[in-house]
This record gives sequence, C-alpha cells and structure tokens, in this order.
Amino acid sequence: MKRRWFTYVLAALLALGSCACEHKEKPVGPENPEEQQDPSEKPEEPVNPSEEKEGTLVPLSAELTHVQPMTGIVLWTTSSSRNKSYVQLEFSYMLYSDVCKEKDVFDWSPMDRLLEEVASRGHQAVVRFRYTYPGYDPGAVPEYIKQWPGYEATHAKSEGRMTEFPDWRCEELQRFHMEFHRRFAERYDKDPRLAFVETGFGLWAEYHIYDGPCIIGKTFPSHDFQAEFLPKMDEWFLETPWLFSIDASDSRYAPFRKRKELLELNFGNFDDSFMCEDWDGYNWSGWKFFGEDRYKKAPAGGEFSYYSNYDQKHVLDEAGMYGRVFEDVVAKVHMTFIIGNDQPGKQTPERITQAAMSMGYRFEIRDFRIKEGEWAQVLVANVGVAPIYRSAFVAVEGVRGDYDLSRLMPGDEVTVRIPCQASSASVPAIQCDHLVPGQEIQYQAHIQ
Repeated sequence: MKRRWFTYVLAALLALGSCACEHKEKPVGPENPEEQQDPSEKPEEPVNPSEEKEGTLVPLSAELTHVQPMTGIVLWTTSSSRNKSYVQLEFSYMLYSDVCKEKDVFDWSPMDRLLEEVASRGHQAVVRFRYTYPGYDPGAVPEYIKQWPGYEATHAKSEGRMTEFPDWRCEELQRFHMEFHRRFAERYDKDPRLAFVETGFGLWAEYHIYDGPCIIGKTFPSHDFQAEFLPKMDEWFLETPWLFSIDASDSRYAPFRKRKELLELNFGNFDDSFMCEDWDGYNWSGWKFFGEDRYKKAPAGGEFSYYSNYDQKHVLDEAGMYGRVFEDVVAKVHMTFIIGNDQPGKQTPERITQAAMSMGYRFEIRDFRIKEGEWAQVLVANVGVAPIYRSAFVAVEGVRGDYDLSRLMPGDEVTVRIPCQASSASVPAIQCDHLVPGQEIQYQAHIQ
C-alpha cells in the first residue's frame, strides 16, 4: 500500500521537477496496515533521479577512529580512567539538597562546576539527581522541607544500611520537585556540556524500592503526582533527552499501565542491570512495554549489571556471557550509551573501544559529487544502531545542508544538495552545535 502510493507520488514529482534531498526509508508492505502513510502528511520530495548522478564524482576516504560524541561506555566523573581515549561521556549523581537549601533559592554552582570539569576533558555529562541512596542518611531532601510542618521522613534499612526515604505526602516536596526541574531545564536545556538527563524516584532514582519500606504516596510518590510531573518534563526539556528506568514498567511504582497516554511522552529509558543473567525475562519485558521503536524519538541508556562480580568481569567478553554477546543486545535495544565504570579493570582498552563504537549513531558517506562553484551533493547513511539525538548537518565549504541528521534512522540514507563554492578539493564535514571543544563527529567513506 505504502510502496504503491509512493510510486505514484514519485512519478508526479518527476514531471514537476526536483528538490534538495531524498530520504530513503525501509519499505512497509501491505501486511503492515498500521504503518501506512497518513494521507494528511506529505513526504519529503526526493531528488529527481535523473539529476542524482549530475556533477563530478569526488573520491573520498575516511574512517571512524574514535568513539563518537554522545555515545559509548560511560565512566563516572571520579574514575581514574576518565581521560582514556574511549571516553566521550561521564556520569554523576547530583543531590537536590546541594542545589537548594531554602525555599525558592537555587544555587547551581555544584552543577556548573561539574559540567565545567567534564567539558574541560572534552567530554559531556550524564546526570541523575536523587533523594535516596542506601546507607545515605539523612538523604538529599532540602533541609527547609525537612522542617516543613507535618513532614516525616522514614528511616529504615535498605541493603542492610540505614537509609532516609522522603515523605511524598508533603505538598511542598511535590511543589519543589516540579519547580526544581523547571528551573533546571530553563538553565541547562541547551547547554552543550550536558548530553542526557536521567530522572526517577526511589533507590538511586531508579524507579523502585526493592529493599526497604515501599509505600506508594509516602516513601514513593503517588501515581497522580507522577502523572502530573512527567508531562511537564516533556514541556521543559525541549532539546536535552531525558530518560528513566525500565523499572517504571512495574504497575506498583508508576502509572503507565493505567494511563497509556503517558507513553506518548518523549522520554527514553535506561536499564540499570543490563546483560544480567535473567535479562531476557524481566529486563526485556520492560523494554518492550515502553516500545521497541522508542529509540526513534529518545535514547536508550543503562548500566552494566552489578548482580555479581561475574557480570562485571565478563559482560564485554567477545564470546559474550549467558548466551548473549554485548553488541547483539545493543543492536536489539538500539542503545546509545551505558555506564561501565568498572570495565577499565576488566577489559583491554581495545575491547572497550570496540564495544563503545558499536553504540549509537554511525555515519557513512556513500557518494560525493560537485558542480564546480555551484553545489555539492552528499549521500549520507546512518549505519549505526540509533539516531543522533541532537541536530547535526552535512556541510561543505562551511555551508550546511538543510537536512537535520537527527531524523536519519538506522539503516536509512539521505541525499543532501548544498549550494556552495564546491571544488574537487572540497571535503564534507558533519557539524553539530551541541559539542564541546575537542569533540568531532566523524564519518566513514570509501568512494573511488
């Protein structure tokens, strides 16, 4: 159905002329009627095929020599290996109580220092603010809220250690949580030093209290409050991708199963026990619940399983573990990044680099032509497992094409024609405004 419809449109366009770019998507057959083209949506007009081979073919050879920005295996900001060549991203927990101590008074200097330090190493940050950490007592609720009339924190053991759990009955805590994230997005949403934001509730902000007093509406926020908060995240974070744990698929903790409209929000997911022994059961069911195509609009992230020392030691073995190879599972969930802080002590730099480069986007230029002094034409494909989640553009002689590569899905390619003073000495580049000094988006090319 879609293929036949596209043929009619293409024939009409051939008669009318041509335009700047062609986006070749995987065909959808009539056996998938739910994916048929919405007649109200006009597809991109393709380049006239008779013009595709115009101009002079320019030989181009390039290789990917390092992990690409905003992808790969993430180390903590405190790691002694954070300066290794395979690192593009660094992770840090942040405390709400470090930023706010008085009502509506926010001191962002801890966040600013972190971002400055990470960027100084040519990297970007992944951050997660949290209230609760096993053994961390008195927790990270702002002090003024702890003194709020009626507020009663719960102190109990989690993982054998005394831990403070917030009192989510407190309306001021709820108001603060909303205001905090609004101001956080207002300040950092466009900051190139920040790659991704993870959020959540419960232990480590991982959307569970598997050990300790789990009382929905008291030690864990109510479903009603979550249903109010999560859509606001979508309003506030317009550029920075935000993610939460696949554990939110559990109906005990989150409202998604009863309020399906929340699944339309533009969040990504992270898996904090990636590649564990029973991953094919609980973990994969969580990924599937939130949608196997979610990667098309938001990133997939995670952390290697700490269920056992065996998991950390063997997760990147080239032969795999538990019958799975890391790269295969990365492709299955279209993963962009994963926290692997222990891996420098478990694997060689070469293996870590290889594994990190299997994640996220990967660009290939398949054809490069010029018309001297008039235009350059580039056929670029995404041969990675996920899109790039920030706007990026092919550029020639400093002039950017008008196609945003963040729209280029894995396996797709697009032809971009760029009006510019092109010559046989011209070399394409991929430009992105969301990089820090020292970062570069590469491409591979083998054009003779």
